[in-house]
Amino acid sequence: MKRALVLGGGGFIGNHLVKRLKNKGYMVVAVDLKYPEFDTTSADEFIIADLRRQDVVKEIFTKDFDEVYQLAADMGGAGFIFTGENDADIMHNSAQININVAETLKHSKTKLFYSSSACIYPEENQIDAQNPNCAEDSAFPANPDSEYGWEKLFSERLYTSYARNYGLNVRIARFHNIFGPLGTYIGGREKAPAAIARKVAEATNGDAIEVWGSGEQTRSFLYIDECLEGIDRLMTSEVREPINIGSAEMVTINELTHMVIALSGKDLSIKNIDGPIGVNGRCSDNRLIASLLYWQPNYPLQQGMEILYNWVHSKL
Repeated sequence: MKRALVLGGGGFIGNHLVKRLKNKGYMVVAVDLKYPEFDTTSADEFIIADLRRQDVVKEIFTKDFDEVYQLAADMGGAGFIFTGENDADIMHNSAQININVAETLKHSKTKLFYSSSACIYPEENQIDAQNPNCAEDSAFPANPDSEYGWEKLFSERLYTSYARNYGLNVRIARFHNIFGPLGTYIGGREKAPAAIARKVAEATNGDAIEVWGSGEQTRSFLYIDECLEGIDRLMTSEVREPINIGSAEMVTINELTHMVIALSGKDLSIKNIDGPIGVNGRCSDNRLIASLLYWQPNYPLQQGMEILYNWVHSKL
């Protein structure tokens, strides 16, 4: 039986990943500051711990693991990342966790997965909302649009440096807006799909759904099941370079909102208001994942949003 450690196992992606690993027959230990908010954990053991403390990380790693999945980070949606109010915590907390993990694993043969982000891509490559450039080799010269993106890029280079100098066996994925049920949908850290689903679910006929910015900014959104499939394929590969895991189905935020309104069957409109929006355009470039892993996501956005909307509606 393989043994896996999921850091950030109380979070949205981490909780789903624990379930997938258990279904594959793994023995799974999860670590986080909190238990999953909307679910009971499937982990064989769940450790409440602060991964910013190196002594804590070293204690956890006294057990042998075949695979480690590092998803722990201080993060949230646009309302958390782009206001500037959380920059120092984002930089310090996430970087400290990754430094602790890299240092603890540097002489280990354990296979490590690190969840990076599409937020690492240069701001100037994402000005044209209809033609963003998020090819993996476009990451440099670096100019992420947020401190969150800078920290993710630093940690990518941290892990690849440890791989080069110490033989760290690492795989790195740049996630593009992962969504699905069992994630936060209220409180300030929610991302666009969950926030829109909540607003629509709470609305009554005749209401206007508030959307930050012009609504013409573009994104692609990846349903959680395909994210987990991408992680699995990457971990079983010999691909050592950072790679996008995301959908190539790009929509504007207004289009996403209209999609959810249609799913709800309600008579609603959109009201665009000032608010943090990030870059004008972002969409996963899947040429590299297709050529290296012989696979790319293809789950329709509307199907995933229907599942998410129905789940959020059930929680209200």
